[in-house]
Amino acid sequence: MTITGSIHSWDVSTAVDGPGTRFVLFLSGCPLRCLYCENPDTWHMRDGHRKTVDEVMAEVAKYRRFIEVAGGGMTITGGEPLLQPDFTAAVFHRAKELGLHTALDTSGFLGARASDELLADTDLVLLDIKSWDPATYRHVTGGEVAPTLRFARRLSDLGKTMWIRFVLVPGLTDDPDNVAGIASFVSTLKTVERVEVLPFHKLGAPKYTALGIPFPLADVPTPDNDLVRRVREQFAGCGVPVH
Repeated sequence: MTITGSIHSWDVSTAVDGPGTRFVLFLSGCPLRCLYCENPDTWHMRDGHRKTVDEVMAEVAKYRRFIEVAGGGMTITGGEPLLQPDFTAAVFHRAKELGLHTALDTSGFLGARASDELLADTDLVLLDIKSWDPATYRHVTGGEVAPTLRFARRLSDLGKTMWIRFVLVPGLTDDPDNVAGIASFVSTLKTVERVEVLPFHKLGAPKYTALGIPFPLADVPTPDNDLVRRVREQFAGCGVPVH
């Protein structure tokens, strides 16, 4: 059976979506609607291009030597890769056959769809924990935080390396109790290599304009250095490595 996926695009980047220089595959489709999403053009699977696993891997092969020398690998992001778990699993399996390091960039909201086989071929999970407080999480994403926390615990139990990502938005996710909740939870996970505190930005705003969609956080300021420092210190205070 030929497995196909809905692809938005691919790119080669360094030190952004995992260690080293990486082939980054952006899938189309996401179940969440994060207020600060910088890729609204990846929300719908119908807007992607259908590609087979062979077609994707033929593109990866063009960069394989460069990626290996640069100590990188392959990252699947989106959108939400676990909206297309069979395709994601098939691509990662082929990537591992090539000896490439693999990273899964996910919100964890659909973590239950990640089979043990998929995770066996995943070297690193870039896990977005967007909020601790359930009401805030629902406001920010339209979804529930509990599936993400269950997935994080499962990854820890499986011994799967994680980088935790937290987007810091003034007046939205910056409440000290909210940050403390995430930091405390993350400190109980055995395989977290680092936490990335990502200051909110508006670089994706032009995409909203192009799509004719209002940018929900157009009037929200980016966080200042003092706020970023306070949040980083909260994570560090729980013994969590912060980057």
